[in-house]
Amino acid sequence: AEYGKKSTSNCQVTMGIDLTSRHIRKSGRKAPKSENPYLRLLVKLYAFLGRRTKSKFNRVVAKRLMMSRTSRMPVSLSKLTVNMKTKSDAHIAVVVAKVTNDSRLATVPKLNVTALGFTDTARARIEAAGGRCLTFDQLAIERPTGANCVLLRGKRKARTVYRHFGKAPGTPGGKARPYVLAKGRKFEKARGRRASRGFKN
Repeated sequence: AEYGKKSTSNCQVTMGIDLTSRHIRKSGRKAPKSENPYLRLLVKLYAFLGRRTKSKFNRVVAKRLMMSRTSRMPVSLSKLTVNMKTKSDAHIAVVVAKVTNDSRLATVPKLNVTALGFTDTARARIEAAGGRCLTFDQLAIERPTGANCVLLRGKRKARTVYRHFGKAPGTPGGKARPYVLAKGRKFEKARGRRASRGFKN
């Protein structure tokens, strides 16, 4: 090699790595948004049980405890009755939400239920039938691995707001409910056919 010039024969040329996931953050919550100390303690408890036991049940409960309130839809007594019909007395229904009463249900069978909360009527009817209303810390002592527990949850899209989502009403295949002031003669009849009636498609 000439004086003053470096030899490149022994140098290895390496290329950098193109990281595609550089700016992608992991979705999912690591803690609940709620400041409720009892809920936060339950998350700590079930996150600990999820780590220290091989049970998937505890990890699922910890995840559901961190969900938003709209994702924790209530479960009625009638839904509990239907889902626990084939189960024995040893089974416990677990609802990471509130349990509500259903006045259409004539008789409530004996049920063991764990939930974040119960309406007064639902609690009274379960206990009158000889059942038990448990809290999650009681469940953690009784069933630390979630054995013989039936995880249930309410319909997440039960809220009326979901009826407005989807393809716009008036467009081909659109079945979403329109936001209309009223259903009278003057309010967007022939919707989508002319500009004076909502919009012209």
